[in-house]
Amino acid sequence: MEYVQCIGTYRVANRTASFFPTLRNWIFKGAKIDRRRLHFFIGRTALGLSLGLSLGPGCHAQAAPEVDARPLPDLSTLMKEVEDHEKTSETLIKDYMYTESATETELDGHGNPKKTESTDAEIFYVDGIRLRRVLRRNGKELSPEDQRKEKERIDKHIAKIREERAKGSSGRPKGEYEVTFARFLELGSFSNERRVTLGGRSTIAVDYTGDPKAKTRNPLENAIHEMAGTVWVDEQDHAMVRAEGRFIHSFKIGGGLLVNVAEGTSFVADSRQINGEVWLPSSFSAQGSARAFVFFNLRGKFTGTNRNFHKFKASSTILPGVQEVDTAPDGDGKQSVPASGQDATAGSPPSAPIQQR
Repeated sequence: MEYVQCIGTYRVANRTASFFPTLRNWIFKGAKIDRRRLHFFIGRTALGLSLGLSLGPGCHAQAAPEVDARPLPDLSTLMKEVEDHEKTSETLIKDYMYTESATETELDGHGNPKKTESTDAEIFYVDGIRLRRVLRRNGKELSPEDQRKEKERIDKHIAKIREERAKGSSGRPKGEYEVTFARFLELGSFSNERRVTLGGRSTIAVDYTGDPKAKTRNPLENAIHEMAGTVWVDEQDHAMVRAEGRFIHSFKIGGGLLVNVAEGTSFVADSRQINGEVWLPSSFSAQGSARAFVFFNLRGKFTGTNRNFHKFKASSTILPGVQEVDTAPDGDGKQSVPASGQDATAGSPPSAPIQQR
């Protein structure tokens, strides 16, 4: 390790030094040191360093980093506005279709990659319910037979949703729970706000902890009580642009048979502004061990990115019967089914550098 100052340099571990050879010899050669002499020497050294750093020849004063003098917004007011903005975004996303590319890497007991699988899927909403139709697995298009099965699966799911809606229910299958980021914000407490530059935009970063006293609406929302992390809020739009979290305790439903998330499991979620009207999820990553019903099983690392955002209107079935709005050629060069749209996040990294001010 080497330290450089304008009045000289020195190196640790008994190498040549320009600072005070006597002190170096005392320390590294084990010489006996008179206590009074040492106190005097330390005081004189500190004074010399101070004068040398501020007035010594060859020194160049460095400007202090620029401090943002703007006062921080009231935290409780800001987070309430962010919650409201997130609810609006969760409504607007239901007017969009987009492509999700996900990669899951299973790790062995030593943390080495054991198996990697990837999927590309079309994400869309019908009657407010999020649906996912697989397009490719491990880079290969589905066979005609698999495409037919996927279409049938989705059409049956849509029919089931509408049947449940006709009975007056939410339309969500029994036992299938949803946790939105708006609820994530509602069920937490915030502290330690500071102004941070993220992706070239001014944001307010706040630390997050799940509030154990907050009332939940379904069993899965109880997982938020076991989380802690940081949230970044775009200062101009009051939108949540990044969330990082980890499980500070393990979380289970049904004794771990239905849902089981290990302590230390972590995630990062990023959002980007689309069409100048809404912030939508652009990337997500997770690491650890988590299982949720039969839909999700993580034993290692998971990464996902979203692209090709475009508006659409759905008819009774998704294939055929999709009418796109404001579409353009597909940004990733692949034919998207049933249609393609403008790549709203092409060339954008899944996460942006952070600079605190």
